[in-house]
Parts: sequence; C-alpha cells; structure tokens
Amino acid sequence: MHNFSIKKTVASLTFTAAIMLSASAQAAIAVVVNPGFADALDQEKVAQIYLGKDKTMTPYMQSGGTADEFIDKVLSRNASQFKAYWAKLAFTGGGRPPKELGNDAEVLKTVASSADAIGFVDAGSVDGSVKVLFSL
Repeated sequence: MHNFSIKKTVASLTFTAAIMLSASAQAAIAVVVNPGFADALDQEKVAQIYLGKDKTMTPYMQSGGTADEFIDKVLSRNASQFKAYWAKLAFTGGGRPPKELGNDAEVLKTVASSADAIGFVDAGSVDGSVKVLFSL
C-alpha cells in the first residue's frame, strides 16, 4: 500500500510539472506605448490600429512567433490572412502595413521615442521605457 502511495505522488508531481511547463512555454505578450500616452486602449481598438482602420497611432510589428500569437489573439486572424489583408489594401491604395522591426529591443526603443507609436513585445522584455496597455 505504501508503494502505491509513492507512485500516486510521483504521478501527481509529474502532471503538475507538465502543466507548469506548458504554461511557461507560452510567453505573455505585452502591448506597449510611449509612457506619455494618456489614453487607455482595449484589444478591439488595438486591432483597428493594426488593421489600418484607426490611424491615430503608428503600429510596429515583429516577425516570428510573437507576431503570430499577437495576430491570432488580437486580430483574430492567422499570419497568412494578415499578410493577404495588407496585400489587398496596399494594392488598392488603402494603406500600408505596420512597420516591421527585428526584435523586442527595437520595438521598445522605437515606442519609447515616439509619442504615437504602439507595439508588442514578450512581456519579460518590458522595461521602464514604455507603458503596458495590456498583456495577452
């Protein structure tokens, strides 16, 4: 009976560790603006900015997994749909896609230095140079 209890405890710990690892594998994304930005923006408003429907701010993108997750969660599209959307708009003269930067450090630097910039970074990269609107 004692052996069964040890096996049950090991199985429980293994399950708990697996859940913790899967949760940490998906890093949180922080949507950031210049620290002087006074307004609050919700996810819907941010989506309008990144889709060119609201031109009050200049959006910045990144390539890679963070961008794919942002596009999926905030814009309710996949990366291919997002690119096709902007290709169509650009072709018809309806706008230009968000400017693309290479990494979190470039986004933080650009957003911190421009009053109308908005971007997203891995939440672990956020420093005092920007203001976090919300995290995903």
